[in-house]
Amino acid sequence: MSSSVRSPVKKWVMRQYWRMQQSQSVLSLGLLGSSLTLLIWPYIKFRFEGTPSVLGIPTTYIGLLGIFSTLIMIVLLIGFLYDRVFSLWTELRSVDLERNPYWTYALSPTWMMSLATNAQVMKNTTDDVKIQQDADWILNWCKEYSQNEMFARSVQHWDKYLKTTPTFWFLDEKIMEAARSLKIEDDD
Repeated sequence: MSSSVRSPVKKWVMRQYWRMQQSQSVLSLGLLGSSLTLLIWPYIKFRFEGTPSVLGIPTTYIGLLGIFSTLIMIVLLIGFLYDRVFSLWTELRSVDLERNPYWTYALSPTWMMSLATNAQVMKNTTDDVKIQQDADWILNWCKEYSQNEMFARSVQHWDKYLKTTPTFWFLDEKIMEAARSLKIEDDD
């Protein structure tokens, strides 16, 4: 599907969602720790009322810091158990791969180039008709996926930071020009 058919609203919403995800782990750890600390404090503050300060620091602050540190350590312990004991992230990666089109049927530009190169090498090094047909199929697959926004982004980046991207052997000038002329809307 070409990027001109995709909804710019959906893409904008997903970009904002991605941006929120980038900071959520740190923010949620701080918010969870502070919220629970303030919820727990009324139940245990009586233990700190007898001594007004320790080394000049009010015991209230020591109590709050103790609660906060304990909660953070519990979250980190759960993370350790999730990672090392139960290894739940391995199943998460499995589901990620199953649901990610760029691991199952679509091609990212770098993966496309690797597949095309390998297919061309296969074609050039064998006389086996079946292998030649398979290599042609792979080259056609790569050509088809060179018509998406990801490839256009790569070509525009390569053109900008390297010299002009060549027209690759499995593509034609029309595809390369379409990649160069595609207007990519980013609100960076």
